[in-house]
Amino acid sequence: MTVPSPAPLSIAVLGIGMMGFPMARRLCEAGHRVLAWNRSRPKAERLQPFGAEVFDHPAQAVAQADIVICLLEDGAIVESVLFEQGTTKGLRPGTLVIDMSSIQPRQARDHAARLAAMGVSHLDAPVSGGTVGAEIGTLAIMAGGKPADFERALPMFAHFGRATHVGPHGAGQLAKLANQMIVGITIGAVAEALLLCEKGGADMAKVKQAISGGFADSRILQVHGQRMIERDFAKRGAVAVQLKDMRNALTTASEIGFDAPITALFEQLFAQAADHGLADLDHSALFMELASRNGMS
Repeated sequence: MTVPSPAPLSIAVLGIGMMGFPMARRLCEAGHRVLAWNRSRPKAERLQPFGAEVFDHPAQAVAQADIVICLLEDGAIVESVLFEQGTTKGLRPGTLVIDMSSIQPRQARDHAARLAAMGVSHLDAPVSGGTVGAEIGTLAIMAGGKPADFERALPMFAHFGRATHVGPHGAGQLAKLANQMIVGITIGAVAEALLLCEKGGADMAKVKQAISGGFADSRILQVHGQRMIERDFAKRGAVAVQLKDMRNALTTASEIGFDAPITALFEQLFAQAADHGLADLDHSALFMELASRNGMS
C-alpha cells in the first residue's frame, strides 16, 4: 500500500542495493523527487523507469535534496561516501541526513557531530524486515537523534513502515544491534533444534508444525525454519552481513564494558560458516554449518 505524503520532497538516496532499490522505488511511486546515486551506476539506473534522476557523484545527488538517505554496506563506506568523496560539500545547511545503514553507534554519533558543525541534521535510522519488508513498506525503523528531526522524517518513514524514536544519536544503531543479536542467536537455536530432531529420527517439517503456536514459536522459526526445511539458502540477509552485525555488537559491548558471551559464541559460529564458503548465502545457512559439524548432509 502506498502511503500519501503531505507534500512531495526532494530525497537523495545513496546506495541502490537490495534494500535501497525497493525503498527508493516506493518514494518514486509516492510522488517524491528521487535523486539516486550508486557506486555502480547501472544499479541506480534501474530506478529511472520510476522517475528517479541518476547522478554520477553523490555530491551531485545531495545538492538539491531536502533529505538524504544513506543505505550503504557498513560504517567505513558511510564515512567514505559522506566525508571522503566530497558529498558534504554538496549538502545545504538545513538538510537532514538519515543514515539507514547498519553501522556502529559510535560511528553514528561521530557522523552526527561532524554534520551538525556544518549546519546539517542527522538521524541514524537502521531498519529490520529485509527485502520483503522494503518492497511492501512494512519495515521496522529504529531512529536515534533529535525528536524534532524524527518528526520531520515521519512522513517519509511512513512509506517504508513503522518508525520508533528510541533515543539520542547512536540509539537507533544500538536498537539495530539488539535486533541483529536476537535474529542471529535465534537462527542458531532454530537450526540446532531442528537438526537435533532430524538426527534423532523426527520429521523436521512436522516438528516445526508441532511447536508452531507454542512458546517457542517466532518469526524466525516460521521464515528461517522453513528455509532450513526446504534447504533454500538463496541470499536475503547474508551470513557475511549477520557476521558484521555480530562483530559490531561485540565492539560496542566492549566499548561500554558489557559482557556478551552468547553473542560472542554466535560470532564464532557465523565466522566459521563464512570461512567454510557460506558467506554469500542467506544467514539461515548457519544450519549448513551446524549440519556439517554433525556429519549431516
